[in-house]
Amino acid sequence: MKVFDTDMELVTFIFIIFEVIMLLYQLLFYLQRPFEKKRKYYIILLILFIVYNVFGGLYPDPHNKSVPLIIQNILAWGSGIVLACFLPYYFYKAFGLERLKFHARYGVLLFLLAPFSLFFGIDYLVNRNIDRAVKHGVIIPCVYAIICVIAMYRSIKEKVDRDKIESNEMYLSLIAIAPWVAMPILSYFRVSQVPEVLIMNGGFLVITSLFILQAIKQTRQDNKRLEALLVTVNDIEVKADGFLENCQAYNLSAREIEVAALISEGLKYKEIAERLFIQERTVTTHAQNMFLKTGAKNKVDLINILKSNRK
Repeated sequence: MKVFDTDMELVTFIFIIFEVIMLLYQLLFYLQRPFEKKRKYYIILLILFIVYNVFGGLYPDPHNKSVPLIIQNILAWGSGIVLACFLPYYFYKAFGLERLKFHARYGVLLFLLAPFSLFFGIDYLVNRNIDRAVKHGVIIPCVYAIICVIAMYRSIKEKVDRDKIESNEMYLSLIAIAPWVAMPILSYFRVSQVPEVLIMNGGFLVITSLFILQAIKQTRQDNKRLEALLVTVNDIEVKADGFLENCQAYNLSAREIEVAALISEGLKYKEIAERLFIQERTVTTHAQNMFLKTGAKNKVDLINILKSNRK
């Protein structure tokens, strides 16, 4: 079933609506807590999926005379390639999969973007034969996808063994790789829009589930760590609900609240770093972020603001 007299299938349109809603929701969270790097990478991934679905759903459409067919094909295939290039980087950054470092930074450029640029940017523009460009342009990515997915599997398994992560999360991660692996294969066989959209966006739904699970897990760990720290703090005002409410009102992260609590104890940055098992420069960064968020001029001003009665 087509929508708006275009070549876009209804299922593609539904996914676009869902992803746009998710994007707006995640942007609101990110604007409140811009220090959450994982959310930033997820938002970029969301935007790329939306662009991929829009261009892949609308183009190529021979009946659309407003956009030249050659541009339509480049937009449709190019949006997919850009998404494919970002997925390994997303897994590398968001899940800390160190084995993907080479693939995320250089592999996708050499074995995905370069073949696309060669066969779509040169061959297709010269010969105007899209079938030839597609078949030649995805051979290297097909082989590379197999190599890269093995690296992903080893990296995930290594992380599971090292960090004692539940195996269910590992399996979800492997399923989430499906759209990345499937993309060059689907392109080679010129699969129709509906199965392509279902496979690609099905993988995205798994990635979304993983992102939400990790966010919940991280929040619980941060809260437990903060509760344990506050027990050791001598300052009664810091233990009071008003201090935490002020910290939350200024959108301080759990780690920033920990640093603020230890600053109130009179500890120096070096001592705070040793207490929290982090680098001294990291403590300095947290303090500077808190100064910006609260408008404090120094450490004393910061603690006074966080202890004040804002009512």
